[in-house]
Amino acid sequence: MNDITLLVMAAGMGSRYGGLKQLDAIGPNGETIIDYSVYDAVESGFNKVVFIIRREFEKEFKERISDKYAGMIQVEFAFQELQSLPYGFTCPEGRKKPWGTGHAILSALDFISGPFVVINGDDYYGRESFKVVSDYYREGADQFSMVVFQLDKTLSIFGGVTRGLCTVKGGKLDTVIETENLQKTQKGISSDRDIVLDGTEPVSMNMWGFTPVLFDYLKDMFVEFLNENGTELKSEFLIPSVVNDLIKSEREQVHILRSNSSWFGVTYKEDKSYVMGEIQKLINAGAYPLKLFE
Repeated sequence: MNDITLLVMAAGMGSRYGGLKQLDAIGPNGETIIDYSVYDAVESGFNKVVFIIRREFEKEFKERISDKYAGMIQVEFAFQELQSLPYGFTCPEGRKKPWGTGHAILSALDFISGPFVVINGDDYYGRESFKVVSDYYREGADQFSMVVFQLDKTLSIFGGVTRGLCTVKGGKLDTVIETENLQKTQKGISSDRDIVLDGTEPVSMNMWGFTPVLFDYLKDMFVEFLNENGTELKSEFLIPSVVNDLIKSEREQVHILRSNSSWFGVTYKEDKSYVMGEIQKLINAGAYPLKLFE
């Protein structure tokens, strides 16, 4: 039975939200979305959590979040930094934007030796989502995987959102296409693409399962990315693009795991009160204790 690590991407600042939303309290006793993710991971059999953060808020992050997990799960920290680039490359003057999710994952190379699951720090995925991916790897699977959610369970009522729309063939991921401005309308769901959507479509919420071989791909593909886009100020090396390339080149397959959980997160400031209400409903239903960490 494999050990399994949770890799939490928490280095980003919420541009639309206007602050470090990963540290925002949404539970009745100051709990963050990350707290609920870690709690669900522990309950689902994860052995270690690695947080990808920026050095400048390491102290605050530990004080407000990770110090609570002492004795529950092994905790490590990786730092995503603009200047952390392969030999021969330098960060262009004026760039402030992080290099993307692929670079974030690559920054955790030294902390992972077995199967690991990648999530966003500001997304709530639900206990079932952690359970299905944990079971997959703890039973000995050695393929990449992705937990997919139903589109209409991932939207915000306060504005358009970006989601990775997926096509699936034979239980394997075929494509992930980033689709912007997804929102409910009277006629269904609209987006920036000329397609008809009914809400049942599978979407990626960046809950990926990987084995350490991913790091070999990332190292080579990040060099390719920098050769093509390294002088740009806002270009991003994104994990969905990496996975698409690996699938198209037939180097890897990605096993699809399905979750019936409702995803929610704080994309807009107005989402916070909604998320707090949903968490309270789960507490009332007995899914979580009133205080997560005593």
